[in-house]
Amino acid sequence: MRIRTSNGKGDINQIPEPTLRRLPGYLSFFKSLKINNVEFVSSGQIAANFKMDSTLVTKDLSYTGIKGRTKIGYNVNLLIDTIIQFLDFNSQEKAFLFGVGNLGRALIKYQGLKSYGLHIVAGFDIDPAVVNNVLNDVKIHPIDEFRDLSRKMNVRLGIITTPDAKAQEIADLMVAWGIKAIWNFTPQSIKVPDNIIVENTSVYSDLAVILNRLNNQ
Repeated sequence: MRIRTSNGKGDINQIPEPTLRRLPGYLSFFKSLKINNVEFVSSGQIAANFKMDSTLVTKDLSYTGIKGRTKIGYNVNLLIDTIIQFLDFNSQEKAFLFGVGNLGRALIKYQGLKSYGLHIVAGFDIDPAVVNNVLNDVKIHPIDEFRDLSRKMNVRLGIITTPDAKAQEIADLMVAWGIKAIWNFTPQSIKVPDNIIVENTSVYSDLAVILNRLNNQ
């Protein structure tokens, strides 16, 4: 799978998805270098931190248009600014969150998402004890207000943190009412039209891997 995105110069490049997934990790590493007053970093140093080949690091960074200097490396500040611009982390993509249980509340309260370009602007739930509450300035609405709010706020991204059995029902509502991308935190596989972007993030899958490796050391 490849993602189409702008290189910041008006052209459209084909970006391999593995590269796109690695760039935020690079960004976090570069920010830590900046905190420690490191001005330049080599591809070899980056590769060593991520336990990967330096040629892959160089190729990944080349998609952003940035180039290192021979025997000096990459300017850390320039790396940070370039990747932030390349990934559009300076802009704020608005999102609706569905299912304000423990995980949903945690995502709403987590301020780090904003620094990576995501702004949760409203939550939705069916629990009367949750509806109309406000978390970090985010109001929780009943599900039946979704359609009107979607039209008013022009939100393109929806986050699913509902119970597993409700995931497909919520995905259907999202598609019907204009959501173009879904970030699904349930282990439930959802079916959507081909033009809808879906990213599945299952903590259960990650936990299964961790426990399997831990118990088979």
